[in-house]
Amino acid sequence: MSAAAQARGTSSWWKGHAAFLLMVGVWLAWTAGLRPLTAPDEGRYAGVARAMLESGDWLVPRLNGLPFFHKPPLFYWLGAGAMQLFGVHEWAARLPSVLGAWLAAASLYTFLRRHADLRLARGATLALCTSPFFFVGAQFANLDMLVAGCITATVACAADALLCLDEERPWRIALGLAFASAGLGLLAKGLIGVVLPGGVIVLWALLTRRTRVALRMAVWWPGWLLMALVAGPWFVAMQLRYPEFFDYFVITQHFRRFAASGFNNEHPFWFYAPVVLGLCLPWTPWLLLWWRKAAPAPSRGTQGLPLLMLVWMGVVVVFFSLPRSKLVGYVLPALPPLAALVALGLERALAGSPRRARALGATGALAALLCVGGVAAAGHYGTPPDARLQLPAGESVRPGDRVVMLDHYFYELPFYWQLPGPVTVASDWRPAVAQASDNWRKELADAGAFEPATRATWLQGVDAQPARICAPGRTWVIGPSNAQLAAPWVLGMKLVTFNTEIAVWRHDGRAGEGPDCLSGHGTPGALPAWAGAS
Repeated sequence: MSAAAQARGTSSWWKGHAAFLLMVGVWLAWTAGLRPLTAPDEGRYAGVARAMLESGDWLVPRLNGLPFFHKPPLFYWLGAGAMQLFGVHEWAARLPSVLGAWLAAASLYTFLRRHADLRLARGATLALCTSPFFFVGAQFANLDMLVAGCITATVACAADALLCLDEERPWRIALGLAFASAGLGLLAKGLIGVVLPGGVIVLWALLTRRTRVALRMAVWWPGWLLMALVAGPWFVAMQLRYPEFFDYFVITQHFRRFAASGFNNEHPFWFYAPVVLGLCLPWTPWLLLWWRKAAPAPSRGTQGLPLLMLVWMGVVVVFFSLPRSKLVGYVLPALPPLAALVALGLERALAGSPRRARALGATGALAALLCVGGVAAAGHYGTPPDARLQLPAGESVRPGDRVVMLDHYFYELPFYWQLPGPVTVASDWRPAVAQASDNWRKELADAGAFEPATRATWLQGVDAQPARICAPGRTWVIGPSNAQLAAPWVLGMKLVTFNTEIAVWRHDGRAGEGPDCLSGHGTPGALPAWAGAS
């Protein structure tokens, strides 16, 4: 074969893979902007990304103007960049999760294509991307899918490097990519971006008697240097700027949170087994065909590949099953190996009976319908009241207006109303109250501890608001529909809009008004009869 013909063949080969992965990306992204943000996670993380864009401060993530160090900044960087390019809307807010899902799918596809065969790679990728759990997670604006993509890329690249090194083939590029992906995982969600891939590779190496190879990879200093260059600057900058950063981000948000109880969403140890198997229907029954008898080895099959997938899935599920607090999205990194095992079951099914191809097609069609149905259900049942709340025609919050959220922080409103800056959150900020529950109040109180002066500006008491509202300037108050029970002075304001759970009032303060301007004016701003009944 001539060099020109070989070059054309190589170009066509790469175009085929690129076209397949492009279609995967389109599939994962096409419905990402069709539903409102879901409370509280999507409103929180999209809001932090938007605030980063609006303020121009791309270094410190901020929730309502306060340093928010629950998680590192990679999601916010990607989200703010997407909003800058495409505008502030739901699709841009979810693009970091779409990119994380695509990275997971592309990493699994590339690894299986290199170490198994093209049919298995495509089957696993299609099963992964049409699993309702994965598809909906790809369109949910929080950090779980982004870190799942980084973890998948790290495991795939590290396993590729281990196999190549064991077979005395070039391995440094793959291992460098593994360390770089681990650095991105650190920036996506912290230590699990390194701990989980490391645990998978170490355990797999032990079980396949490749300990020396794994040790050689572990002491490869250029990789550690690369990971430090990717992730280190932000962590160092935050520690230099905020001396309490290390204790809060590493000790509290990683170790104390992992070991302690008292956080939300406590579930039993076995919680994730039915979650993974149930939310990945209709693909999970194909696992039985692989489990009953090992699938035929692919044409370039590698011994230990099914074991890698079992170890990978097991490490992720067991790790997140240990703490009492469990969220569904935590185990998203277990879905790529699950999809690979499903693909092995598919190969056995198709090898045993070609007529089962029709069942495979029906499974894929049903899976795609469930994916779209999952997005529709999330939009119908997950839309919070503040995402539905709109100001009447002709009304808008103008720059310079003061906005007060009364005894609640509505995560979605700054995003949908395009508020120009932070709002005043009026509530009880005594430590015993603020730290009592793992909720919006604790998040804001923790964030305010890093900048006490900024905290005093945006976190205030309820009783201090009437005097401020009566000062010159326009003030908006947003609170529960029965807010007059806790703050009767809202009855002296104009009721602008409301729904069954939230009401919005406005007062146009004028010079010369006294600090008691809201007293004795209950009728103009009185709530409808239903609002005071709860």
